[in-house]
Amino acid sequence: QVQLVESGGGLVQAGGSLRLSCAASGRTFRFYAMGWFRQAPGKEREFVAYVNWSGGSTYYADSVKGRFTISRDNAKNTVSLQMNSLKPEDTAVYYCAGHTIQTDYVDPTGYSYWGQGTQVTVSS
Repeated sequence: QVQLVESGGGLVQAGGSLRLSCAASGRTFRFYAMGWFRQAPGKEREFVAYVNWSGGSTYYADSVKGRFTISRDNAKNTVSLQMNSLKPEDTAVYYCAGHTIQTDYVDPTGYSYWGQGTQVTVSS
C-alpha cells in the first residue's frame, strides 16, 4: 500500500510559479511510476505529467509542456511538480497518483493510489 499526500498549492497571479510536492509512504513507492492529474470545476480529471520509476523518463500534456517539470526523489519518497508561467486555465485541484496497472500513462484508470488533492488557483 502507498499513501500519498500533496502540498504546495495556493493562489498565484498569472505568470507566477508554484511547486507542488507529493509525499509517499510505503516501501514500494520507488517501484511505481507516478503521475500528476488535475481537475477543474465541471470538468473531467485530466493528465498533467508522468515520471517513470527511476525518474529517467517524463511525459507531459501538451498544455503544460515547457512550463511544468515533474521530478522524483526515491530516497525521500517524494514527487514534485514545478509549475512556471502559470495561466488562469491551470486553475484546478491537482492530484498525484501511483501508476500500478499497465495502461497508457494518460489514463487515470491505470493509477490505483491517489492523494487527496491540493488546490491551485491562478488569478488573471
